[in-house]
Amino acid sequence: MAETTKKAATTALPKEVFAVEVPNHELLRLAYDSFLANNRLASATTKQRGEVRGGGKKPWKQKGTGRARFGSTRNPIWRGGGVVFGPRGNENYTKRISTTSKRVAVKQALTLANEAGKIVVDEIKTTGKTKDIVNYLADKKLDRKVLIVVDEKTNELIRATANIQNVLLVRSTYLSVYHILNADHIVIAPKSLETIKTWLVKEEA
Repeated sequence: MAETTKKAATTALPKEVFAVEVPNHELLRLAYDSFLANNRLASATTKQRGEVRGGGKKPWKQKGTGRARFGSTRNPIWRGGGVVFGPRGNENYTKRISTTSKRVAVKQALTLANEAGKIVVDEIKTTGKTKDIVNYLADKKLDRKVLIVVDEKTNELIRATANIQNVLLVRSTYLSVYHILNADHIVIAPKSLETIKTWLVKEEA
């Protein structure tokens, strides 16, 4: 069964990460859009007029019909013809932002989540059964979208959370603005706090 520790409940959140200044939401928006763009697949493809089947025969003779001249039924302006300037499946939707900007954006997102009371620092222990996590979430009254942050993804945690809808398990160094802002509750393991602080707060030279 999932267990909690008293120490976890009193763990203080480092101000360098969970209480930073958020002057505006421009950087958060940029990091959010960047995450979506970098995970977008260029799977849509269209055929150009030279790739559409058929159209080998001229639909009617060049002159004498009173109609506009056409050489192929695969002309883009005809129904069933090729597509002009359509997606080809090799588009690059990547949006890059600097590593420093990403870290600042994650700190700002964690700060907003902390101010909204979404963050719970607690240790989750499980034998690998889904029921353990379900009972834990029910006891803590954590519903809707729950983000669980751990230092290491153990096999037990992976098995216990894999089949629960709206529960996402991530490693502390893989936190993203997208996951933080979309979560209704964030459960952070005590050991992950130091890892997050080390990752996001760099000592000045």
